[in-house]
Amino acid sequence: MSGHERPTGHGRFLTGLAWALLLVGLWLWGSEITDVRGGVSEPTNGDVAAVGRPFGVELPDAHEPLAPARPQRVDVPSLKVRAPVIARGLDQEGAIDPPSFEQAGDVGWYAGGTRPGAVGTSLFVGHVDTETRPAVFYDLSAVRPGEKVRVTRDDGSVAVFTVDDVQVLSRDRFDAKKAYGPHEKGRAELRLITCGGTFDRAARTYSANVVVSAYLTGVAP
Repeated sequence: MSGHERPTGHGRFLTGLAWALLLVGLWLWGSEITDVRGGVSEPTNGDVAAVGRPFGVELPDAHEPLAPARPQRVDVPSLKVRAPVIARGLDQEGAIDPPSFEQAGDVGWYAGGTRPGAVGTSLFVGHVDTETRPAVFYDLSAVRPGEKVRVTRDDGSVAVFTVDDVQVLSRDRFDAKKAYGPHEKGRAELRLITCGGTFDRAARTYSANVVVSAYLTGVAP
């Protein structure tokens, strides 16, 4: 389970997620993005906490990137998540516009960026909860390296990604490039993003965000 505090009040959810999405927007506006190694077995510092980085995890080789196609559904079998994907753009502040709370069971995909399975980093965002119930990415922090994320695309294919990094990134000294930049050039990569950490009642926001990194390792019809 995610271990989030669950005070009531709609504003808390949007504030925490919008903070991360604004940083995604700033990253998208950046000039040159360089490689950022995932470091599945590397130690972390005080403001980047590893959720699941067991030593000795054997990860498969990367699959050659696919031709671009739009996502229709995302499945995370280990979490029993099967969710529709809806295209999202940027809001007036340059942040990715997340799904509404009425669509808390859906996952938002930044349609102005990489299509999942194509070379680059494709960005998926979702709420952790609403004021009344868990949302689509409530248990996202429970994902572990080696587990699969399957994205059904509109060309009839299913892009299969393998998780190689799961982090809870605090708001202090946050580096958007390290969070969202590619781990290796030339790969097809995926990020799943939601709120994390604890809820600050005074600031009405979460203290961190969960970022799951994965890369393309297969394709199914």
